[in-house]
Amino acid sequence: MPAPGPPLLELVGINVSFDGFLALKNLNLQLAAGELRAVIGPNGAGKTTFLDVITGKVQPQAGDVCFCGRSLLGRNEHQIARLGVGRKFQSPRVFEHLSVQENLALAVSAPKTPMGLLRRHLTSAQRQRIHHLLEVINLAPQIHDRAGSLSHGQKQWLEIGMLVVQAPQLLLVDEPVAGLSDAETERTADLLRSLAGDHTVLVIEHDMEFIRRLQTRVTVLHQGQVLCEGSMDQVQTDPQVVEVYLGGGQEQQP
Repeated sequence: MPAPGPPLLELVGINVSFDGFLALKNLNLQLAAGELRAVIGPNGAGKTTFLDVITGKVQPQAGDVCFCGRSLLGRNEHQIARLGVGRKFQSPRVFEHLSVQENLALAVSAPKTPMGLLRRHLTSAQRQRIHHLLEVINLAPQIHDRAGSLSHGQKQWLEIGMLVVQAPQLLLVDEPVAGLSDAETERTADLLRSLAGDHTVLVIEHDMEFIRRLQTRVTVLHQGQVLCEGSMDQVQTDPQVVEVYLGGGQEQQP
């Protein structure tokens, strides 16, 4: 469990409105350093907007977002990324014509352009980080394979690796197992669990079996607010959560 102390990330009283519709309403949430947290909720609960606020893509009309004790409001996406916030979107974004190793090398190098990579040699420490990470993300045997030849799940792992190699303190992962096989889903859960501790990891996902495999605290969003928090067993039996998912005609059971 993460050591007690001030939160790494804190959202306080966040309101976000789009053309009069409140996508987030007085949203409050805290993440401790090294924590793994899962966030679930029906479609329209505000999950994507929640990530957009953290990363600076959307500016709230009210409230504050604090990361490492500093407000993120008014900062753009690149500034927030440089502070140590990495985001993985649902669809993998890798350089398909480069090898797995070259993708990781590009992520860790500066400037982050193919030409910059050609002109700059990686340090011994960077090479060691890449080779260690290849083992962590289960892609060591594919080190020289083109990223475009990987399976969908392997591309997801590669993009997670491309974020992790940049050493973010906070890793935001959006629906990482959509379209994955059962075996890939299990490996992805194990991968994210292994990253917690060294990183704070927040995962948004609809696959409840995957969430259960994470074995971590779950936050349920509904209509832009935190409905409840607890273990997967606790939130599955919470009457409010059951009503949200089943009483409103939702097909998915938490």
